[in-house]
Amino acid sequence: MSDEQRRHELADFLRTRRMRISPEQAGLFSGGRRRTPGLRREEVAHLAHVGISWYIMLEQGQDIRPSRAVLQSIADALQLSPVERQHMFVLADQGPLPADLPDDEGQISPALQRMLDALEPLPAYVVGYRWNYLAWNTAAAEILNLESAPGPYRTNALWSMFTDTEIRQLHPDTWEQVAQKMLAEFRADSAPHMHDPWLQRLIADLQDASPEFRTWWHRHDIRAKADSVKRIIHPLMGSLAFEHTILQAVAAPGLKVMVCAPLPGTDTMEKIQELLEIAQAQGI
Repeated sequence: MSDEQRRHELADFLRTRRMRISPEQAGLFSGGRRRTPGLRREEVAHLAHVGISWYIMLEQGQDIRPSRAVLQSIADALQLSPVERQHMFVLADQGPLPADLPDDEGQISPALQRMLDALEPLPAYVVGYRWNYLAWNTAAAEILNLESAPGPYRTNALWSMFTDTEIRQLHPDTWEQVAQKMLAEFRADSAPHMHDPWLQRLIADLQDASPEFRTWWHRHDIRAKADSVKRIIHPLMGSLAFEHTILQAVAAPGLKVMVCAPLPGTDTMEKIQELLEIAQAQGI
Protein backbone atom coordinates (compact mmCIF):
# COMPACT_ATOMS: atom_id res chain seq x y z
CA MET A 1 0.00 0.00 0.00
CA SER A 2 1.45 3.39 -0.99
CA ASP A 3 1.60 6.33 1.43
CA GLU A 4 -1.26 8.00 -0.44
CA GLN A 5 -3.41 4.89 -0.26
CA ARG A 6 -2.68 4.51 3.45
CA ARG A 7 -3.65 8.14 4.11
CA HIS A 8 -6.96 7.70 2.30
CA GLU A 9 -7.63 4.44 4.16
CA LEU A 10 -6.97 6.29 7.42
CA ALA A 11 -9.29 9.13 6.35
CA ASP A 12 -12.10 6.71 5.51
CA PHE A 13 -11.58 4.84 8.76
CA LEU A 14 -11.75 8.03 10.85
CA ARG A 15 -14.93 9.15 9.09
CA THR A 16 -16.70 5.84 9.68
CA ARG A 17 -15.69 5.77 13.35
CA ARG A 18 -16.81 9.39 13.83
CA MET A 19 -20.22 8.75 12.26
CA ARG A 20 -21.06 5.89 14.63
CA ILE A 21 -20.75 7.96 17.85
CA SER A 22 -23.61 10.18 18.95
CA PRO A 23 -22.94 13.47 20.76
CA GLU A 24 -24.59 11.99 23.84
CA GLN A 25 -22.17 9.03 23.82
CA ALA A 26 -19.30 11.51 23.72
CA GLY A 27 -20.73 13.59 26.56
CA LEU A 28 -21.75 16.48 24.30
CA PHE A 29 -25.02 18.32 23.79
CA SER A 30 -26.56 17.36 20.47
CA GLY A 31 -28.36 20.62 19.84
CA GLY A 32 -31.36 19.01 18.14
CA ARG A 33 -31.80 17.03 14.95
CA ARG A 34 -28.73 16.57 12.71
CA ARG A 35 -28.62 16.01 8.98
CA THR A 36 -25.92 13.33 9.26
CA PRO A 37 -25.29 10.78 12.02
CA GLY A 38 -22.43 10.92 14.46
CA LEU A 39 -20.06 13.61 15.62
CA ARG A 40 -19.01 16.65 13.63
CA ARG A 41 -15.34 17.04 12.75
CA GLU A 42 -15.00 20.06 15.01
CA GLU A 43 -16.40 18.04 17.91
CA VAL A 44 -13.80 15.30 17.41
CA ALA A 45 -11.09 17.97 17.24
CA HIS A 46 -12.39 19.47 20.49
CA LEU A 47 -12.49 16.10 22.25
CA ALA A 48 -9.00 15.18 21.00
CA HIS A 49 -7.54 18.62 21.82
CA VAL A 50 -6.30 19.24 18.27
CA GLY A 51 -6.90 22.06 15.82
CA ILE A 52 -10.09 21.89 13.75
CA SER A 53 -8.34 22.70 10.46
CA TRP A 54 -5.64 20.14 11.21
CA TYR A 55 -8.18 17.39 11.91
CA ILE A 56 -10.13 18.23 8.75
CA MET A 57 -6.93 17.84 6.72
CA LEU A 58 -6.33 14.47 8.39
CA GLU A 59 -9.82 13.28 7.38
CA GLN A 60 -9.19 14.56 3.86
CA GLY A 61 -6.18 12.28 3.51
CA GLN A 62 -3.66 15.11 3.24
CA ASP A 63 0.02 14.49 3.85
CA ILE A 64 0.33 15.24 7.55
CA ARG A 65 2.13 13.12 10.14
CA PRO A 66 0.30 12.85 13.46
CA SER A 67 2.38 11.87 16.46
CA ARG A 68 1.60 8.82 18.54
CA ALA A 69 0.34 11.05 21.35
CA VAL A 70 -2.08 12.83 19.02
CA LEU A 71 -3.28 9.50 17.62
CA GLN A 72 -3.93 8.30 21.16
CA SER A 73 -6.04 11.41 21.79
CA ILE A 74 -8.03 10.86 18.59
CA ALA A 75 -8.52 7.20 19.48
CA ASP A 76 -9.86 8.21 22.90
CA ALA A 77 -12.19 10.77 21.34
CA LEU A 78 -13.56 8.19 18.89
CA GLN A 79 -13.83 5.56 21.64
CA LEU A 80 -11.86 3.02 19.60
CA SER A 81 -11.52 -0.55 20.79
CA PRO A 82 -7.99 -1.92 21.28
CA VAL A 83 -8.01 -3.65 17.87
CA GLU A 84 -9.41 -0.51 16.16
CA ARG A 85 -6.73 1.57 17.88
CA GLN A 86 -4.00 -0.75 16.60
CA HIS A 87 -5.51 -0.64 13.11
CA MET A 88 -5.51 3.17 13.13
CA PHE A 89 -1.84 3.25 14.17
CA VAL A 90 -0.95 0.94 11.28
CA LEU A 91 -2.82 3.14 8.79
CA ALA A 92 -1.08 6.21 10.22
CA ASP A 93 2.30 4.52 9.62
CA GLN A 94 2.89 4.32 13.37
CA GLY A 95 2.50 0.58 13.69
CA PRO A 96 4.68 -2.41 12.80
CA LEU A 97 4.73 -2.99 9.04
CA PRO A 98 6.89 -5.73 7.54
CA ALA A 99 9.60 -4.45 5.22
CA ASP A 100 9.29 -7.35 2.81
CA LEU A 101 6.81 -10.12 2.18
CA PRO A 102 7.60 -13.54 0.77
CA ASP A 103 6.36 -14.36 -2.71
CA ASP A 104 4.19 -17.08 -1.17
CA GLU A 105 2.78 -17.63 2.29
CA GLY A 106 5.38 -20.07 3.50
CA GLN A 107 5.96 -23.77 3.18
CA ILE A 108 3.94 -26.26 5.21
CA SER A 109 6.37 -28.66 6.81
CA PRO A 110 5.73 -32.42 6.67
CA ALA A 111 5.58 -32.38 10.47
CA LEU A 112 2.78 -29.81 10.44
CA GLN A 113 0.80 -31.84 7.89
CA ARG A 114 1.28 -34.97 10.02
CA MET A 115 -0.05 -33.05 13.02
CA LEU A 116 -3.18 -32.05 11.07
CA ASP A 117 -3.72 -35.67 10.04
CA ALA A 118 -3.19 -36.86 13.61
CA LEU A 119 -5.90 -34.51 14.87
CA GLU A 120 -8.62 -36.38 12.99
CA PRO A 121 -11.52 -36.73 13.43
CA LEU A 122 -11.22 -33.07 14.46
CA PRO A 123 -11.30 -30.75 11.42
CA ALA A 124 -8.01 -28.84 11.30
CA TYR A 125 -6.38 -26.59 8.70
CA VAL A 126 -3.69 -23.96 8.21
CA VAL A 127 -4.16 -20.46 6.80
CA GLY A 128 -1.51 -17.91 5.80
CA TYR A 129 -1.46 -14.12 6.07
CA ARG A 130 -3.44 -13.88 2.82
CA TRP A 131 -6.12 -16.11 4.37
CA ASN A 132 -5.45 -18.89 1.88
CA TYR A 133 -5.99 -22.47 3.02
CA LEU A 134 -2.49 -23.95 2.84
CA ALA A 135 -3.05 -27.41 4.36
CA TRP A 136 -5.87 -29.38 5.94
CA ASN A 137 -6.91 -32.85 7.00
CA THR A 138 -9.66 -35.00 5.53
CA ALA A 139 -12.17 -34.01 8.21
CA ALA A 140 -11.76 -30.31 7.37
CA ALA A 141 -12.16 -30.97 3.65
CA GLU A 142 -15.32 -33.04 4.15
CA ILE A 143 -17.02 -30.85 6.75
CA LEU A 144 -15.95 -27.30 5.86
CA ASN A 145 -15.86 -27.66 2.06
CA LEU A 146 -12.51 -25.90 1.73
CA GLU A 147 -11.99 -26.28 -2.03
CA SER A 148 -15.41 -25.59 -3.47
CA ALA A 149 -15.09 -21.88 -4.32
CA PRO A 150 -15.18 -20.87 -8.00
CA GLY A 151 -12.79 -18.45 -9.66
CA PRO A 152 -9.11 -17.62 -9.24
CA TYR A 153 -9.01 -17.73 -5.42
CA ARG A 154 -10.58 -21.13 -4.80
CA THR A 155 -8.57 -21.81 -1.63
CA ASN A 156 -9.01 -18.33 -0.12
CA ALA A 157 -11.26 -18.22 2.96
CA LEU A 158 -12.60 -14.72 2.31
CA TRP A 159 -13.28 -15.36 -1.39
CA SER A 160 -15.10 -18.59 -0.49
CA MET A 161 -17.29 -16.88 2.08
CA PHE A 162 -18.45 -14.17 -0.33
CA THR A 163 -18.66 -16.00 -3.67
CA ASP A 164 -19.36 -19.68 -2.99
CA THR A 165 -23.04 -20.63 -2.71
CA GLU A 166 -22.12 -23.92 -1.01
CA ILE A 167 -20.38 -22.03 1.78
CA ARG A 168 -23.43 -19.78 2.17
CA GLN A 169 -25.57 -22.87 2.56
CA LEU A 170 -23.48 -23.91 5.57
CA HIS A 171 -24.89 -20.77 7.28
CA PRO A 172 -28.47 -20.55 5.97
CA ASP A 173 -29.77 -18.25 8.72
CA THR A 174 -26.57 -16.55 9.91
CA TRP A 175 -24.53 -15.93 6.75
CA GLU A 176 -24.57 -12.13 6.97
CA GLN A 177 -23.47 -12.18 10.61
CA VAL A 178 -20.72 -14.74 9.94
CA ALA A 179 -19.48 -12.97 6.79
CA GLN A 180 -19.37 -9.54 8.46
CA LYS A 181 -17.44 -11.00 11.40
CA MET A 182 -14.96 -12.66 9.04
CA LEU A 183 -14.49 -9.46 7.05
CA ALA A 184 -13.83 -7.40 10.18
CA GLU A 185 -11.25 -9.97 11.35
CA PHE A 186 -9.62 -10.05 7.92
CA ARG A 187 -9.34 -6.27 7.84
CA ALA A 188 -7.60 -6.19 11.21
CA ASP A 189 -5.36 -9.16 10.43
CA SER A 190 -4.30 -8.02 6.96
CA ALA A 191 -3.66 -4.32 7.65
CA PRO A 192 0.13 -4.78 8.14
CA HIS A 193 0.30 -6.56 4.76
CA MET A 194 -1.80 -4.22 2.64
CA HIS A 195 1.16 -3.26 0.47
CA ASP A 196 1.04 -6.82 -0.91
CA PRO A 197 -0.17 -6.59 -4.55
CA TRP A 198 -1.83 -10.01 -4.28
CA LEU A 199 -4.03 -8.83 -1.40
CA GLN A 200 -4.86 -5.63 -3.27
CA ARG A 201 -6.03 -7.68 -6.27
CA LEU A 202 -8.10 -9.95 -4.02
CA ILE A 203 -9.91 -6.98 -2.46
CA ALA A 204 -10.53 -5.36 -5.85
CA ASP A 205 -11.85 -8.61 -7.32
CA LEU A 206 -14.09 -9.20 -4.31
CA GLN A 207 -15.61 -5.74 -4.71
CA ASP A 208 -16.45 -6.67 -8.31
CA ALA A 209 -17.74 -10.15 -7.44
CA SER A 210 -19.79 -9.47 -4.30
CA PRO A 211 -22.13 -6.53 -3.66
CA GLU A 212 -22.16 -7.41 0.05
CA PHE A 213 -18.37 -7.27 0.24
CA ARG A 214 -18.33 -3.97 -1.65
CA THR A 215 -20.79 -2.41 0.81
CA TRP A 216 -19.30 -3.80 4.01
CA TRP A 217 -15.66 -3.17 3.04
CA HIS A 218 -16.29 0.59 3.11
CA ARG A 219 -17.61 0.41 6.67
CA HIS A 220 -14.07 -0.23 7.95
CA ASP A 221 -15.28 -2.60 10.68
CA ILE A 222 -12.43 -4.09 12.71
CA ARG A 223 -12.49 -7.13 14.98
CA ALA A 224 -9.74 -9.12 16.68
CA LYS A 225 -9.62 -12.80 15.75
CA ALA A 226 -10.33 -14.99 18.75
CA ASP A 227 -11.45 -18.46 19.75
CA SER A 228 -15.19 -18.88 19.21
CA VAL A 229 -18.08 -21.29 18.72
CA LYS A 230 -18.62 -22.21 15.06
CA ARG A 231 -22.00 -23.55 13.93
CA ILE A 232 -22.83 -24.86 10.47
CA ILE A 233 -25.60 -26.78 8.74
CA HIS A 234 -23.92 -29.59 6.80
CA PRO A 235 -25.84 -30.86 3.71
CA LEU A 236 -25.57 -34.49 4.88
CA MET A 237 -25.10 -34.34 8.65
CA GLY A 238 -27.28 -31.37 9.54
CA SER A 239 -26.44 -29.15 12.51
CA LEU A 240 -22.81 -29.24 13.69
CA ALA A 241 -21.26 -27.14 16.46
CA PHE A 242 -17.55 -26.65 17.18
CA GLU A 243 -15.23 -24.86 19.54
CA HIS A 244 -12.97 -23.08 17.04
CA THR A 245 -9.43 -22.62 18.40
CA ILE A 246 -6.58 -20.68 16.78
CA LEU A 247 -2.97 -21.79 17.28
CA GLN A 248 0.12 -19.90 16.14
CA ALA A 249 2.91 -21.64 14.27
CA VAL A 250 5.97 -20.32 16.13
CA ALA A 251 8.44 -21.23 13.39
CA ALA A 252 6.28 -19.44 10.79
CA PRO A 253 4.50 -16.44 12.38
CA GLY A 254 2.40 -15.82 9.28
CA LEU A 255 0.68 -19.19 9.65
CA LYS A 256 -2.29 -19.99 11.88
CA VAL A 257 -3.51 -23.48 12.72
CA MET A 258 -7.30 -23.69 13.10
CA VAL A 259 -8.77 -26.60 15.06
CA CYS A 260 -12.50 -27.33 15.33
CA ALA A 261 -13.36 -29.47 18.37
CA PRO A 262 -16.95 -30.75 18.74
CA LEU A 263 -18.92 -28.63 21.18
CA PRO A 264 -19.61 -30.62 24.37
CA GLY A 265 -23.22 -31.63 24.83
CA THR A 266 -23.87 -32.02 21.10
CA ASP A 267 -23.84 -35.02 18.76
CA THR A 268 -21.24 -33.37 16.50
CA MET A 269 -18.49 -35.95 17.13
CA GLU A 270 -20.77 -38.84 16.19
CA LYS A 271 -21.82 -37.05 13.00
CA ILE A 272 -18.19 -36.34 12.04
CA GLN A 273 -17.23 -39.98 12.48
CA GLU A 274 -20.23 -41.05 10.39
CA LEU A 275 -19.31 -38.60 7.62
CA LEU A 276 -15.69 -39.80 7.56
CA GLU A 277 -16.87 -43.41 7.34
CA ILE A 278 -19.04 -42.48 4.35
CA ALA A 279 -16.12 -40.70 2.69
CA GLN A 280 -13.82 -43.67 3.30
CA ALA A 281 -16.37 -46.07 1.84
CA GLN A 282 -16.63 -43.89 -1.25
CA GLY A 283 -12.84 -43.82 -1.56
CA ILE A 284 -12.54 -40.08 -1.03
